Amino acid sequence: MSAFYTERAPLKQLDGHTLKRLFGAGAIWLERNAHFVNSLNVFPVPDGDTGTNMLLTMQAALREANGNASDNAGEISAALSHGALLGARGNSGVILSQIMRGFARGVDKRANIDAALFADALGEASRTAYKGVVKPVEGTILTVIREASDGATIAAAQSDDVGYVLEKTVGAARGAVARTPQLLPVLKEAGVVDAGGEGLTIFLEGALKYLNGENLESETLYGGAQHLEQITRAEGWGYDIQFHIRGQALDVDAIRETLSAMGESALIVGDETLIKVHIHAPNPGDIVKYGAAQGALVNIIIENMQEQYVDFMAGHTADERVGAENLGAILPHAKVRMTAETQAQSGIATIAVAPGAGLRQIFESIGVSAMVNGGPTMNPSAQDLLDAIANVASDEIILLPNDKNIILAANQAKELAAKQVHVIPTRTVPQGFAALLAFNYQSDLATNLEIMRAASTRLRTVEVTQAVRAAQINNVRVQEGQPIALLDGELLRAEDDMPSLLLNALRDAGAQDNEIITLYYGSQVDAASAEQMRSLVQREFSDQEIELHSGGQPLYPYIISIE
Repeated sequence: MSAFYTERAPLKQLDGHTLKRLFGAGAIWLERNAHFVNSLNVFPVPDGDTGTNMLLTMQAALREANGNASDNAGEISAALSHGALLGARGNSGVILSQIMRGFARGVDKRANIDAALFADALGEASRTAYKGVVKPVEGTILTVIREASDGATIAAAQSDDVGYVLEKTVGAARGAVARTPQLLPVLKEAGVVDAGGEGLTIFLEGALKYLNGENLESETLYGGAQHLEQITRAEGWGYDIQFHIRGQALDVDAIRETLSAMGESALIVGDETLIKVHIHAPNPGDIVKYGAAQGALVNIIIENMQEQYVDFMAGHTADERVGAENLGAILPHAKVRMTAETQAQSGIATIAVAPGAGLRQIFESIGVSAMVNGGPTMNPSAQDLLDAIANVASDEIILLPNDKNIILAANQAKELAAKQVHVIPTRTVPQGFAALLAFNYQSDLATNLEIMRAASTRLRTVEVTQAVRAAQINNVRVQEGQPIALLDGELLRAEDDMPSLLLNALRDAGAQDNEIITLYYGSQVDAASAEQMRSLVQREFSDQEIELHSGGQPLYPYIISIE
């Protein structure tokens, strides 16, 4: 007997209203478990956002459906699909939107959904999701929806009770999630199940819990400022607190132990005379007070990450600006051959995605037609990209996603756009810079696409951040809070000392055999510290040209391009 079984009256059919209630309950349960889904990221980086992206995609679907008063299940399914397609964020959200699209196709225009049709619609959902991915990988959300639909098909042959079929669907999905590490070795090494598959299963569980009469009430069902604040609290946001403690006979171990218990993602390093503290916590006061009791505090930085994130999600990101001292020094090594005006003359527009004010300003300085704010934990939706596409003057657009988790949404926007959109699958911001610098307004579209794709692959990207959990991946053992470096998106190494980590990562990436190393420092790094890092890199790589720019990106203290 299923763990989800409960005595209930048989449910023979779903009308449009009941379908909305089931999907709404699934979204509520996903909301309450989004933090857990986010924590299942294979790499222990602080931008695990699978649960958040799936939740925001489902909320967009439900907003569309709630605006439709029809009781027709086919019409409501179509509305859910349309909302999900436009609201899809991140790879997980895009695949979820394809699942919704397939489900709507399976339901077609039927007024009601019986057990057999429910199973058929899940089967079409699985097929559509597989078709939506260029290279389907087993051990992912694709496996989970396929095995869930198989479970539904078997159950529909046994009973005409939609509730029974849903119960068996959830059981099959839960079993598929448990097997994902056996199908995908990287999951097994990381000690996690597939996050997207887990998110889908939680969504289906929520629908079943509602059907079983369990209380899933929430003050804010779909969106709104209060809901966004709840998400950010659940995500462990709060304040990013940084300072140095100067003193004599400082006890690093004792200070580390005390502060680590007061917050999350703590990094406390140093010696008897100087300790650097970097920690996330909901209340900075106690942490600063404790630090001041140990010695003299200097270089104090406190940033409200929660407010920044809520502002982004609500469309009110602060209008940050790069200092005037940087305006004349943006990419000085590059010969800028394009402005927005010359780009317009070519009849081709370019759109780029970037997460920080400094990075966005660099794109603007080299002539991008339009910018979309987004990046790690802030993946723009397909609708955000469509809005940018609609707002540029040209009917031929080149779109640079600049993040591996935005590429699928970019391709989805391409399919939905009325204009001709061409996506160059840039996976990092430096790749986007390289592609945009290669644009030649005197060349035709096909030539530009070719040279921009080639340019984007000629550099390597090192990203430095902090591990959010202990893990072992690619034979690299990582401790929670430890600085880590990724090379072209793959975990490269972990060390306790960030400067040492950065230098070793550059050596591993072959920086000594290249000409230019460019450091983009993030919002949590002050200009003086960044200049010290630049000088350190220059001493180590004396034959290379070293450049430094304020990127303003969150979560990643340094993004480095090697070319």
